[in-house]
Amino acid sequence: YHVLGDLELDDTSRPCVLSLHNRFAGEELGQTNYAQPFLAPNTTGKALLSGVNYASGGGGIMNATGRIFVNRLGMDVQIDYFNITRKQLDQLLGTSKAREFITKNSIFSITVGANDFLNNYLLPVLSVGARISQSPDAFIDDMISHLRGQLTRLYQMDARKFVIGNVGPIGCIPYQKTINQLKENECVDLPNKLALQYNGRLKDLLAEMNDNMPDAVFVHANVYDLVMELISNYGKYGFATSSRACCGNGGQFAGIVPCGPTSSMCADRSKHVFWDPYHPSEAANVIIAKQLLDGDTKYISPMNLRQLRNH
Repeated sequence: YHVLGDLELDDTSRPCVLSLHNRFAGEELGQTNYAQPFLAPNTTGKALLSGVNYASGGGGIMNATGRIFVNRLGMDVQIDYFNITRKQLDQLLGTSKAREFITKNSIFSITVGANDFLNNYLLPVLSVGARISQSPDAFIDDMISHLRGQLTRLYQMDARKFVIGNVGPIGCIPYQKTINQLKENECVDLPNKLALQYNGRLKDLLAEMNDNMPDAVFVHANVYDLVMELISNYGKYGFATSSRACCGNGGQFAGIVPCGPTSSMCADRSKHVFWDPYHPSEAANVIIAKQLLDGDTKYISPMNLRQLRNH
């Protein structure tokens, strides 16, 4: 399992938006260990065969995304790092077996794009100039063009099984609801419109790549509708709120200050759709993972993760 994108598994201080469902999906598909962080000193030798996590909190498709976090790694750098792993696998397994391992046994999980809006295009002050000079259409064109190049690079390094998550309803996260002083059941219009516009283009891109690269499978994970379902019908799934962060501070929904040592904490995190101002909770991610594993084409297409593993 190779994980790329704006996913951050442990550091809740950096806004990213999608979180743990890769862990649960990997477990269910028989992965014995979590994918090791690429930069961890023990991610060498046979540890590589359990998967590698290249993802970085705050990173995005565009290199300028997340620059306020300084140390974030964008997708281009993450793919540079995978290129190092790819060469290490050649040394570990031999050229022929390494190629078979990557093409047949590896799934490339990429969840990226939300930060390109939250920590780039929509960011107050830093992005005002960009928004004046670049329309949403032009910015999304750039995102899709960059992502096409990034996926092509991975394909050229023998990646064949991809699962690509679209951007979730970023206008509904506690951070956006808090800073815009919305009511419980309201979401911010512009971020969600941008997400939906990008998501439409992403779906077209993955269809194009499936047509042009018939020996590869690009699976589209409809994160937007999955998370929106939990937000809209949270009671049905046993949650008490889909607005308030379990861990955070500030405003009606604890959505301004990220989760940290001084944060207020909810009594039962399993009752919250959102763990912090940006990320779904573990309980929400279990539901998301089940749909990605075994769900129908409403949420994951042209096949689900279990079918992709056996493909």
